Amino acid sequence: MIKPDNKQNEVEEVIDLTLRPTRWEDYVGQEKIKTNLRLMIDAARQRHEVCDHLLFYGGAGLGKTTLAYIIGREMNANIRTTSGPALEKAGDVAAILSNVEPDEILFIDEAHRINKLAEEVLYPALESRKLFLVVGKGPSARTLSLDLPPFTVIAATTKVNLLSGPLRSRFGATFRLDFYKIEDIQKIIKRSAEILKSEITAGAVSFLANAARFTPRVANRLLKRARDYAQVYSNDVIDEKVVIKTLEMLEIDELGLEPADRRLLDIIVKKFNGGPVGVKALATALNEEVGTIEDVIEPFLMNIGLLHRTPAGRIATLAAYKHLKVPAHTKLF
Repeated sequence: MIKPDNKQNEVEEVIDLTLRPTRWEDYVGQEKIKTNLRLMIDAARQRHEVCDHLLFYGGAGLGKTTLAYIIGREMNANIRTTSGPALEKAGDVAAILSNVEPDEILFIDEAHRINKLAEEVLYPALESRKLFLVVGKGPSARTLSLDLPPFTVIAATTKVNLLSGPLRSRFGATFRLDFYKIEDIQKIIKRSAEILKSEITAGAVSFLANAARFTPRVANRLLKRARDYAQVYSNDVIDEKVVIKTLEMLEIDELGLEPADRRLLDIIVKKFNGGPVGVKALATALNEEVGTIEDVIEPFLMNIGLLHRTPAGRIATLAAYKHLKVPAHTKLF
C-alpha cells in the first residue's frame, strides 16, 4: 500500500495560498460583486462598525473563500474558519460563538451542510447578537442569554437551494459568483505564472484559459501541471506544445472537457438518441451520483452550449454532436 505524500500535499497547499489574491487589486473578475462589497466595507469602516453578514454562493473554485479573506484584510479583522459538516450539534455552534472576539469574522464554508438543529442557534446570533444556552434537562432546564460582541459571519456554499429560508434571510447581502470571462482567466494565469516565476508564451496562456472551465482554481491547477511538464521536458518554458501535451496527459480536450463530461454527452447522444433523458437515468448509466451530475458536470456543459436542461430531461445540442464528431439527427434545433 502506497502512503500519501503528505509533504507534497503541504507544498501544493502552500503554492495555492501563494497564488490566492489578498487585495482587491489582485482579485480579477466578479467586478459587480467587488464594487458592492467595497461600498459595504467602506461604509462600515466610516461608521466604525463591523461589516454586515454575507452569503456567497456559486460553483467550486470561483473565489468565495478568497473574497472572505480579502474582506478580513480590508476590515483588519481576524478570521475564524469552520465548515458546515463541523457544526453537527447546537453545542458546536455555541462553542464557537461563545469564543468569538469583537470585530472578528466567522467564515463558514459548505454552509448548506450545517445541521438544522445547530442552524437554529445561529438565528439569534445573526439577527441580534444573542446566544441562548440551555442549562440542565427536563423540568429544571433553564435558558441563559449571552450577549455577543460585534462580529461578522461570512458563509459560502455551492448549493444555496439547500439553505433554509430563515437562515438565508438573516444575511445582510447575498452574492452569486458566476463563471469568469476568458480574458479574466488569461489575466489570472499570467499573474500566477509571474508568482511561480514561470516563463509562459501568449499562445500557452490562451490554450490554458480555453481549457480552464472559466474557473480560477482549474486555471491554476492546469498551470502548475504545465509547469511540471515544462520543467522536465521543455527547459522550463511553457509554450503551446507543452500545454497540449499536458492536457493530453490529463485527458482534457481543447474545450476543457474531462472524461466524465465527454462520457455524459456520449451516453446522451448514443444511448438516449440525444435526449431528453432524466438525470436519474443518466446517473444510473454513468454510475455517478445525481448531485455530482447536477452540481459539477452539467453547469459547465450548459455554459458552453453543449447541453440543455429541460422539464422533459437533458438534451445534447448540435454543438455537442459536432464536438463528439457524431452526425446529428433531424430533431435537433
